[in-house]
Amino acid sequence: MSMHLSDTINLLRKMTLRRAWNAARVLTSYYVSKYSGRPVQWGLPISISFEPTTSCNLRCPECPSGLRAFTRPTGMLQKDFFSETIDQLYKDLFYLVFYFQGEPYLNPSFLEMVKYAGSKGIYTATSTNAHYLNDINARKTVESGLDRLIISIDGTTQEVYQQYRVGGKLEKVIEGAKNIVRWKKELGRKTPFVVFQFLVVKPNEHQIEDVRKLAAEIGVDDVWLKTAQVYDYENDPNSLIPTIEKYSRYKRDKNGKMKFSNSLQNHCWRAWHATVITWDGLVVPCCFDKDAQHRLGDLKGLSFREIWQHPDYRNFRAQLLESRANIDICANCSEGTKVWG
Repeated sequence: MSMHLSDTINLLRKMTLRRAWNAARVLTSYYVSKYSGRPVQWGLPISISFEPTTSCNLRCPECPSGLRAFTRPTGMLQKDFFSETIDQLYKDLFYLVFYFQGEPYLNPSFLEMVKYAGSKGIYTATSTNAHYLNDINARKTVESGLDRLIISIDGTTQEVYQQYRVGGKLEKVIEGAKNIVRWKKELGRKTPFVVFQFLVVKPNEHQIEDVRKLAAEIGVDDVWLKTAQVYDYENDPNSLIPTIEKYSRYKRDKNGKMKFSNSLQNHCWRAWHATVITWDGLVVPCCFDKDAQHRLGDLKGLSFREIWQHPDYRNFRAQLLESRANIDICANCSEGTKVWG
């Protein structure tokens, strides 16, 4: 059985009748909203992103964690708060991403939280720069039951890798990936499904085939090519926008001005089926709100159900239906950042 098929089967096994009914309600409410122009929300999120920490060991140029540029408080997700929130949601929740900002493995309770979510039958995934996947952590990761491990690898030579992953060591990334693959074999586990995520930028676009070869040599299960978000894309001060149009979110108009390549439609599936919870309990609409500017609720004062149906959330969905281009976090969003092939 191929690892892709194994991962798909593993994912589908997490689907219960209740979760399927919830997903159907959410999907129906999205289409009712899209075609009526009025925000309707039935059911609870199908997917949630939980932020383990805002801390990071690297200094990537387009990342608030890397730039140390947050205006919101920084800190670590506490496992008791996490488990209390999961207890509210697990019967309907299907997919859990342990990532928003920061490096998850810097939270000492991270893998305990993964194990707790897994015990509730939720599909779990995380994204890491792999610098902390030493032998011990790799074994604990496999034993935790994590379903998907996305490893950021944005270059196949140190010279290229460090141009975006500032302060990073490619040898640590490769070592970490090898450790995970080895422990999966030694423990006889099919999970986690291991992905190399390659953020295509100008300095590394010539290494796309090389990263595929490297993944095959190590035994990584898949390679995802991801387009890069550039905040000041009109000027591109870090020279990141790739020259291969297929891998760029931006293109030049007839006047030579750089602009966003996709037209923004006044609807967004993500606002109906998913949400993001920061380490300190703020609920924000999606992963593009990196500094939590659009705060739709606070779990320290309200239950998740109250926040999900709160007028503030309804108003945000209404704004999406009216004019997505007027919402700052939506104006630079591709709503589909991976490129397959």
